[in-house]
Amino acid sequence: MPFELLLALFVFAFIASITPGPNNLMLMASGTNFGLKRTLPHMAGVTVGFTLMIVLVGLGLARVFDLFPVALVALKGVSAAYLLYLAWKIANAAPPPDSALDASAGKPFSFLQAAAFQWVNPKAWAMALTAISAYTLPGHPFISLAIMAGVFAGISLLSTSTWAVMGTQVRRFLHSPLRLRVFNVTASLLLVATLWPILTSGDLAVH
Repeated sequence: MPFELLLALFVFAFIASITPGPNNLMLMASGTNFGLKRTLPHMAGVTVGFTLMIVLVGLGLARVFDLFPVALVALKGVSAAYLLYLAWKIANAAPPPDSALDASAGKPFSFLQAAAFQWVNPKAWAMALTAISAYTLPGHPFISLAIMAGVFAGISLLSTSTWAVMGTQVRRFLHSPLRLRVFNVTASLLLVATLWPILTSGDLAVH
């Protein structure tokens, strides 16, 4: 892959991964409510799940949407419904004890839940479809795909860590149940706001 194209891929992957979206907002909320250690499986699931998504989309899954446009409409509907459900769960999360963080305080996303979530995450679809269409070299699809998967995996580790740690830092200022509730409601409203691209665009591409 030419250096200029590789650099452009890095820039795209970094900006797309680090900016607020469902994954990042949920990771920040998890870091705030459960701490960094209990958020690690969530972080790993996002990285592995999205990398796998890049590979499968690159191997031809995107073609399904060209052949069956109704599948894209169905995906958007499922994505919107699930994000609303997650926003409700975050807004109503019970404040954990100051240090115990036991099971009664709720459970963060597991590795498998976070990995599976990528398939109903509209931002993940937008990132995958855009990357595949923009950075695949003619005549070298598999090499391009391997490079893209590696780049996104590395940057995803940075992004997920950043947002989860941000959540743990915010936690220091949320000692009272009221402050934590305000934070959770705010995070849930921001998560709902990420639905705007789904409801206002004709596809999942980045514009």
